[in-house]
Amino acid sequence: MRQFRWILTAAALTSTCALAASPAEPVAAQAPARSASGIDLAGIDHSVKPGDDFDNYANGAWKKTAEIPADRSSTGVFLQVFLKAEQRNADLIKEAAASKAPAGSNERKIADYYAAFMDEATIEKRGLDPLKPELKAIDGIASKTDLARVLGEGLRADVDPVNATNFETEHLFGLFVSHGLEDASRNIPYLLQGGLGMPTRDYYLSQDKAMVDTRLKYQVYVAALLKQAGIADAEAKAKNILDLETKIAKAQVDIVDSQDIHKANNPWALGDFAKNAPGLDWNTYFKAAGLDQQKIVDVWQVPGIKGLSALTASERLQTWKDYLAFHALNESASLLPKAYADLSFGFYGQTLSGTPKQRDRWKRAIASTNVSLGDAVGQIYVKKYFPASSKAQVEQMVKNILAAFDERVDHLDWMTPATRQKAKAKIASIRVSVGYPETWRDYGTLEIKADDALGNLQRAKKHEYEHQLAKLSQPVDRGEWWMTPQTVNAVNLPLQNALNFPAAILEAPFFDPKADAAANYGSIGAVIGHEISHSFDNLGAEFDAQGNLANWWTPEDQAHFKAAGQKLVAQFNAYEALPGLHVNGLQTLGENIADVSGLTIAYLAYHKSLGGKPAPVIDGLTGDQRFFLAFGQSWREKIRDAALRARVVGNEHAPGRFRAQTVRNIDAWYDAFQPKPGETLYLAPADRVKIW
Repeated sequence: MRQFRWILTAAALTSTCALAASPAEPVAAQAPARSASGIDLAGIDHSVKPGDDFDNYANGAWKKTAEIPADRSSTGVFLQVFLKAEQRNADLIKEAAASKAPAGSNERKIADYYAAFMDEATIEKRGLDPLKPELKAIDGIASKTDLARVLGEGLRADVDPVNATNFETEHLFGLFVSHGLEDASRNIPYLLQGGLGMPTRDYYLSQDKAMVDTRLKYQVYVAALLKQAGIADAEAKAKNILDLETKIAKAQVDIVDSQDIHKANNPWALGDFAKNAPGLDWNTYFKAAGLDQQKIVDVWQVPGIKGLSALTASERLQTWKDYLAFHALNESASLLPKAYADLSFGFYGQTLSGTPKQRDRWKRAIASTNVSLGDAVGQIYVKKYFPASSKAQVEQMVKNILAAFDERVDHLDWMTPATRQKAKAKIASIRVSVGYPETWRDYGTLEIKADDALGNLQRAKKHEYEHQLAKLSQPVDRGEWWMTPQTVNAVNLPLQNALNFPAAILEAPFFDPKADAAANYGSIGAVIGHEISHSFDNLGAEFDAQGNLANWWTPEDQAHFKAAGQKLVAQFNAYEALPGLHVNGLQTLGENIADVSGLTIAYLAYHKSLGGKPAPVIDGLTGDQRFFLAFGQSWREKIRDAALRARVVGNEHAPGRFRAQTVRNIDAWYDAFQPKPGETLYLAPADRVKIW
């Protein structure tokens, strides 16, 4: 919920590049021509009334000609900006390879990681050999104690319920490390539910025809992957695996419950797990996971952890072994021989996302390099591509928007003085980081080999896990970054009361140092306002200025805040993404609050930036019209139906076209575009949602 946007896959949010083994140099997609106003005038569809559909007014002409690349599930401004970062990373990694950097250096690790990924001949030759130690350990499970040990050894830091609202892991459980919800002075481990091969529990439990069809295709995929690995009785085992995962899905809590921070505040002493969640041999599990010295572990989803633990005892040991063997293959498929990678793409790319073409291998190689060695690449990226002038200009915008937020709090007629004082204290203490972190991740102990692609990925995941475990014995780092500088995204960190704005998103059309202020404030300004507002959305508002879970609201103020949120829930519930599939207003509430509030504050900051002078008319557009058009065009996208379904079902962000309609809640938009009663988006003043 904290992230501004996550519309690209984790693998895509890195880079692409062509080194020696690539078929051709990457070519960035042509960006729409921007006018002097910073607006894509050609993208506007003047046949659409702004009051009927602001998204199609701002972007309709663009949509008529835009094509989704064959290897993508969607396209839009985020992909446009991503391609710029991607090309830059391509050049950086080529330079690292050509530099003949010494062994152990970041440049050498980058070059060797990429080279190993691209070495298809070695990958084909080695077959399943890199995975055999893991498969042997699974095959050797002869007791529930063995099962607990193997499960514990597989635990990874691959979930983040607060900063990224990432609740998904193929491992039965996932680890998140941060400070305690009620004690900001020390880090603790959080245990989250996992265990599914498809994105969310809905894929297993929904009776929607599309979901039923997906389940059938998933079972076929599971069988095909097992058969490719030479495992006998693949079809029968695939059915048993799907049955087990369906039981796991039934045991899990849903996304809305997982987002409820109060239900997540469950610090259990290690000795209480056997009593509170019987079934799993917890002592063996925690020892194998390296957590046996911890005094407490916070259980994020109590019903889920209890249910999954019980399943380890009630389900046949052989079914668990088959399940673990499949997931070992599934997690590693991209770095196993081509037949495995192709099977994986057939399900995850084509079936789940509707993407017809797999990305070229050299693109996937750069993406994986950037995930595993993100700070190593990022450190080089900012030196070359993020000038101090851009950093200073964005930092000034952040100051202006924070000041506007602070001033806005002063004029909220519904807020009592006691709550207002706490809100202003929180605003004053927000830590904002622009571009890149102050300290960089140390990869000195991470072994990277030029001929061991899968081993490199496995060691990188283990290195990240050990990095997170090490935080349990260190002071809380308030300046920790949770994104790399080359990531096209932004994030609010409620436990740190901090914001990260990576360098890669600070590019046109989001931010152009030479652009008109209206375009910058309507685009990157709304991004900044969005992230600031996350500190005061339905989750962020639960945390005080120190990042502790604490109620700092009077009952009257909290009642008003929640009532306004319910109006927004109803507004988004009405949006239909696909026939019969509506947006879940409660699931997306935090993002929608941040959109409304962020746009409100960015608008106020834009006008403050004018210094009392009237905004010029450019390209026939007033300043306010340019501001709102920049916002609407920031959300332009075309997306495949399968990917759209996955977004609506499993993501906390509403689809972009509905986020663009946020303008209907802003009074100034009505003045700028004159929508009339009876038009689709028109809301009477009393019905417009105003939170901050």
